[in-house]
Amino acid sequence: MQEPNTNKYPNDFDDVLDLSEIFYILFQGKWIILSITSLVSIVGVIYSLSLPNLYESKALLVPVNSSSGISGALRGYGGIASLAGVKLPSNVDQNNSSKAIKKLNTLSFFDVNLLKNIHLPDLMAVKYWDNKTNKLVYDDDVYNISTDAWVREYSYPSKQIPTAQESFKVFKTKHFGINEDINTGFITLSIKHQSPFIAKKWVELIVNEINAFYRKKDKLEAEKSVIYLNQQISTTSFSEIKKVIAELLQEETKKLALIEANKYYVFDYIDPPAVMEEKSEPRRALICIIIALFGGAISTAIVFIKYYFSKDKAN
Repeated sequence: MQEPNTNKYPNDFDDVLDLSEIFYILFQGKWIILSITSLVSIVGVIYSLSLPNLYESKALLVPVNSSSGISGALRGYGGIASLAGVKLPSNVDQNNSSKAIKKLNTLSFFDVNLLKNIHLPDLMAVKYWDNKTNKLVYDDDVYNISTDAWVREYSYPSKQIPTAQESFKVFKTKHFGINEDINTGFITLSIKHQSPFIAKKWVELIVNEINAFYRKKDKLEAEKSVIYLNQQISTTSFSEIKKVIAELLQEETKKLALIEANKYYVFDYIDPPAVMEEKSEPRRALICIIIALFGGAISTAIVFIKYYFSKDKAN
């Protein structure tokens, strides 16, 4: 006859820890926990102190709205321009502002417009900034300032002198930041650097270069339109077409004048960048706390593993 199963849900109660046993294990291993946690915490403090201060300079930008000027005037002549065989851009300011945000994140813009205005060691070889002398200290293993020579060790695809692609990667991941508020359309452009003066300088450089890039681009397009319209007005014999072309020529001339007059062609400042007095990174206290908690968790795990290992051996 089969005996009834008196233990329907068998459990190994001997392996279940109660609170008293947990406290007992922790108390027995308190010196291990304290020693390891203290050691890891000291390492964390040393590590946090070795990190250089970073200063973040920000600019709050607004897209330049010239719908009542350039694009507004040209929009009314879109149909006339098509009759005369001339294609004119519409919504120039909106297109430029949206495209400019994408352009700022490209290697081509960094290489052609920014890198030539950046002292490369300031990007690729800075160790820390001396706030007393307002001078950058470079890593001697990377760049020798006395001989103005790169001395770093490298392997393919890197080169002795950092390339535009390598520099761009460092620039984007460690220094550059841009964020667009979709509700207001405002743009926050930021630069982090060991020197607060360079952080501010690079923000201004980016804004100036992106404005100059699209100003030059639109100016060239407007000048080509003026040349083309002048050619057309000299070859046509119809007075009605001449009148249309003359009106288009007048608007293109106005556009050229507005391009030259606007200092901030794509983005204007709401809040310009500043030389920040307080660092933004690193948050040393938070780093130390996280590392100390990690050390405490590791040491606690070691104590429990040691306890059960010795318990298994005893059994």
